[in-house]
Amino acid sequence: MARIIAVANQKGGVGKTTTAVNLAAALAAAKRKVLLVDLDPQGNATMASGVDKHEAKPNGCEVLLDEATLEQAIVTTEAHYDLLPGNGDLTAAELKLMDAIARESRLKEQLAKLDDKYHTVLIDCPPSLHLLTLNALTAAHGVLIPVQCEYFALEGLSSLLDTIKAVRQRLNPGLEIEGLLRTMYDVRNNLGNEVSAQLTQHFGDKVLRSIIPRNIRLAEAPSHGQPIHLYDRSSRGAIAYIGLAGEVIRRERGQNASVANEPVPALPDDGDDIALDSAADIHQE
Repeated sequence: MARIIAVANQKGGVGKTTTAVNLAAALAAAKRKVLLVDLDPQGNATMASGVDKHEAKPNGCEVLLDEATLEQAIVTTEAHYDLLPGNGDLTAAELKLMDAIARESRLKEQLAKLDDKYHTVLIDCPPSLHLLTLNALTAAHGVLIPVQCEYFALEGLSSLLDTIKAVRQRLNPGLEIEGLLRTMYDVRNNLGNEVSAQLTQHFGDKVLRSIIPRNIRLAEAPSHGQPIHLYDRSSRGAIAYIGLAGEVIRRERGQNASVANEPVPALPDDGDDIALDSAADIHQE
């Protein structure tokens, strides 16, 4: 059965789509069968995968509305992972689903039809906590949270943690935090180091060991419609995402080897205060 990972953070500009695309490509390079679902109406993951979002028909909109099957909408990319394209049509789908029965479970129902076709399904969520993101969290086994190590990045975590808790209680009891990924990291930046330390203090081993550095080649790759390992395989960004793929695979193997009935660990009780407390402490430095 595929492990479904939602890549989510309602704060924009933290490397969410960059992570979804390049992790999909790195996993595919490791001979994993990967599906990337672009659930963001901006369609950036689609374009970064080398697929024209304007020409992608059918796409995620039709799949969510049950007007097309996944098999009809999925396309194969140059980087050897499959893609369910997304574009502005997803906004219309979200509006049409507002009054639908089991509206939060539409994506889960569609992905269940894939059986064992993929090892990993990655979902690139929109930078919001609305219905599309709820669909991703309801379908997912884990949430990968890219966090830019800057002052305001911490402030958005509490809202996402609250949403994950609510989804656990109402829709998806097995949902867990896959990991917090530090992105656009600059070791020379004292603030970044302080934020990184705060994340580790509050989340412990949920903070992934992999760190994605600031890298100009990573920023350039989407404009060429390629993931970083095709655009510049030797760049620091490409090496970092290969390392992340290895860490994700190791964690997955560890989870598969664990006891099936092991209870899902609770999220931090002080989730509401993590961001504000951390930001205040850092600001006083």
